[in-house]
Amino acid sequence: MAEGIKDNLARVEAKMAQAATRAGRWPDEVTLIAVSKTVDAATIQQAVDAGVRHLGENRVQEAITKIDIVKGDGLRWHLIGHLQSNKARLAVKTFDVIHTVDRVELAERLDRICDEEQRRIDVLVQVDLGHEATKAGADEAEIPTLVETLDRARHLSLKGLMTLPPLFDDAEQVRPFFRRLREIRDQLNQSRPLERRLTELSMGMSHDFLVAIEEGATMVRVGTAIFGARQNH
Repeated sequence: MAEGIKDNLARVEAKMAQAATRAGRWPDEVTLIAVSKTVDAATIQQAVDAGVRHLGENRVQEAITKIDIVKGDGLRWHLIGHLQSNKARLAVKTFDVIHTVDRVELAERLDRICDEEQRRIDVLVQVDLGHEATKAGADEAEIPTLVETLDRARHLSLKGLMTLPPLFDDAEQVRPFFRRLREIRDQLNQSRPLERRLTELSMGMSHDFLVAIEEGATMVRVGTAIFGARQNH
């Protein structure tokens, strides 16, 4: 099993490097987040031992059961699933990066809790580009107000944008969504000072991360291609 994960990881990293090169980018511009939802701590540890340093979890409660067990230098845990307001305090205590800030009220709550917990965390704004009922995210029209709120926050560091586009059999059909997220980030940056430029684009999963990298992803969230098919959870 450990050798399988190590081999899978090497394949994913090689494909990432090839996609970056095709796009005229440096491979080290893209961070691999190994999505470990439903994966047990022992298996996650194998991935960490193989070199993984960024881990993504969808559910706060599930992540808590693993974080104290999995050991490795420089590990960073990313919340990539929808965050309910009643889980905000646990999320602040648990994660280093939250990718799914999608409303002003949540941003304000996270900032207040970070103050109380004496923490500072990195955040991304989740943008809803596919308008699917089952997926969260801020509408494009809501982004300026949400960004302004995060800019005022004293304990949150806004790094960029995230999206979860519709699932297509053909990854090429996802390309316009990734391109649009990059365009939104670039538009926001036109009015931001250099030191506060948004640098991160969290987009792309196991089936479409190559297209995402070609369109500018700086973080890809890959689970199945590393850990194998998941059990229903």
